[in-house]
Amino acid sequence: MQTQKTARYLSLLPVTIAFAITTVMMGQNTITPKSEIPGKVEALLAKMTLEEKIGQMNQYNGFYDVTGPAPKGGGAQRKYDNLSKGYVGSMLNVRGVEQVRAVQKIAVEKSRLGIPLIIGFDVIHGYKTISPIPLAEAASWDMEAIKRSAQVGAAEAAASGINWTFAPMVDISRDARWGRVMEGAGEDPFLGSDIARARVQGFQGDDLSDPLTVAACAKHWAAYGFAEAGRDYNTSDVGTGTLFNVVFPPFKAAKEAGVKTFMNSFNTLNGVPATGDKFLQREILKEKWGFDGFVVSDWGSILEMKAHGYAKDGKDATFKAVTAGSDMDMESDLYVTELAGLVKEGKVDEALIDDAARRILTVKYELGLFDDPYRYCDEAREKEVIYNPKYQEDVLDMARKSIVLLKNENNLLPLKKSGQKIALIGALAADKSSPLGGWRIASDDGTAISVKEGMEKYDGNTLTYAKGADVVIGPATFVRELTINEDDRSAFAKAIETAKNADVVVMVLGEHGYMSGEGRSRAQLDLPGVQQELLEEVYKVNKNIVLVLNNGRPLAIDWAAENVPAIVEGWQLGSQAGNAIAEVLYGDYNPSGKLPMSFPRSVGQLPIYYNHKSTGRPDEAADNMVFWSHYGDESNEPLYAFGYGLSYTSFAYSDLKVKPTKQGATVTVTLKNTGSVTGKEIAQLYIQDPYASVTRPVRELKGYELVTLKAGEKQKITFDLTGEELGFYDNQGVWQVEPGQYNIFVGGDSDATLMKSFEMK
Repeated sequence: MQTQKTARYLSLLPVTIAFAITTVMMGQNTITPKSEIPGKVEALLAKMTLEEKIGQMNQYNGFYDVTGPAPKGGGAQRKYDNLSKGYVGSMLNVRGVEQVRAVQKIAVEKSRLGIPLIIGFDVIHGYKTISPIPLAEAASWDMEAIKRSAQVGAAEAAASGINWTFAPMVDISRDARWGRVMEGAGEDPFLGSDIARARVQGFQGDDLSDPLTVAACAKHWAAYGFAEAGRDYNTSDVGTGTLFNVVFPPFKAAKEAGVKTFMNSFNTLNGVPATGDKFLQREILKEKWGFDGFVVSDWGSILEMKAHGYAKDGKDATFKAVTAGSDMDMESDLYVTELAGLVKEGKVDEALIDDAARRILTVKYELGLFDDPYRYCDEAREKEVIYNPKYQEDVLDMARKSIVLLKNENNLLPLKKSGQKIALIGALAADKSSPLGGWRIASDDGTAISVKEGMEKYDGNTLTYAKGADVVIGPATFVRELTINEDDRSAFAKAIETAKNADVVVMVLGEHGYMSGEGRSRAQLDLPGVQQELLEEVYKVNKNIVLVLNNGRPLAIDWAAENVPAIVEGWQLGSQAGNAIAEVLYGDYNPSGKLPMSFPRSVGQLPIYYNHKSTGRPDEAADNMVFWSHYGDESNEPLYAFGYGLSYTSFAYSDLKVKPTKQGATVTVTLKNTGSVTGKEIAQLYIQDPYASVTRPVRELKGYELVTLKAGEKQKITFDLTGEELGFYDNQGVWQVEPGQYNIFVGGDSDATLMKSFEMK
């Protein structure tokens, strides 16, 4: 029978899909009750050989066309033989019902015990229907929308046979050079923790056995986002205070939300590769936090401990990984080849193998795979769910909410809907693939709505398009380096001429969708290639420019911020990118996004983040001495601060009151829409602990509220602060709530000036 939780989940789906799924579920075997799973797992473990248990700890990438003949010879045949013998617990990058059913059939019908596979895939911000990149979604500060976005990706992936996503990435990062900032929630652990919860809940739903949910994976455990110099895979070296207060909180939030798996990271942390870090995996995650799911390595990261200089060889790497707590080996192929020997030599306790296999088998039971190994393999469901129009509405809603208005001098925006000549310039404006962003390996190229297409729907103006300049030269793919256009200016002249004759110029500039993501770090954060030159040349003939940024990370756009009158942060917004941007440009949607990462003035400021510590010499001396913490050639302040974002209306904060309570304090503030149109404001509360046993950040986000107000309307907002918000971890990981003064700031971004203080007894 269908549960109440399932009914609630199905209510979110298109009616035809909900009916189809309900019908399928009622025709399936009853799902094993959770109370019975531990006993069934123990009974199965008792039947398994050592090699079969180790097999559950082995994950292979899809290595052949499973609908064709079995491979003959070489590594593919050996992997096929292991699959047939039950020595594979999971496969990744096998997708589509036909392929998944075929590979599942080998595992279930050829192996001795018929244990089903768990099928993994990187569903980062959508499967076929693509949502905005996660960093863009974070700019919405809207947890329900983010949760719904994850539900859409989960539904399409599950309908394609997948039951496990390697998401969400919950790494906090303060360095925009790191390409994977596009995949996370930005620089703040408070906001990042809320987003981690929302994404886990979206992927997994209320009941993991629902046929349109997938198991989630919190990654990368841990400190991957602190890679030195922002260079992917590089060393991370952070203090324990940063680890406990900044790095860990989103992971703990994911754990508390019920995430079923963790993935460890490529980096070393304080000299130890995370894959072999017992402190991270056993002491913190499994023992202190009580995590009962399983930990998977990142791609080949067990073997990579040899390259790190931490393991002598594959056998040594295997020993260090399994004893540290890595339960599943992704693509190193070491557990299968080395682990049984280590157990038989007495170097690895078989109890560690049992523990890992138990965790993996439990998740498979919770997914319903033992009740029906083919429950995710329904061709009719796949056809109905993939690219369902309802999901386009969902990702359009997410895209609108992700857009951040950075500048709007003289109310250049919104554009008039008639009577204007508008020049649209930039190769990205007509691009139907780049807006899909990075990490969308199941999507179809050319399926995004371009900005050009979105603006063409507003037919009251004369819209003229000119490319201006390509961003990249040649094919742009997920698996190769991009060639940036550094010298082709052949289309400049047409763009300049088009701009001369326009009332307003909309320029869509930024990064190609594949310029951010894994392995795509950048040493410079300006507009790539010749785009900055194009912008300045167009500015010479028409200063009425609206700059729309397409990018996967904060950029250093100091020239544009000083000269261009209107700037829209349009990110890479997915399938409905062009429609969302056009609606904002024309005022049919009033932008409300707020930045989840600080934008630097210069790459030399990185890492830059709002919640930094104060130095002993934070301020310029009265006599303008040189001996204080600053740059000689740049401001200390970001170009755009964390939490910053404008609207087509204006808001005023007043009447801030802080009332101490036994638990902390109650904070109230009045927010008023002082403009002429309805708008949404994200009111933010920050605390400062000005003196403590361990130095604290100058400010920390500890509350926010999304408030929609009509013109002239005002509303009283209340925040409750308790020890949960006011405390911190000391350098030994012990939670502290200390008495003394606390300063409270409330406003529209991290530079809020409205302040009150109170004493914590």
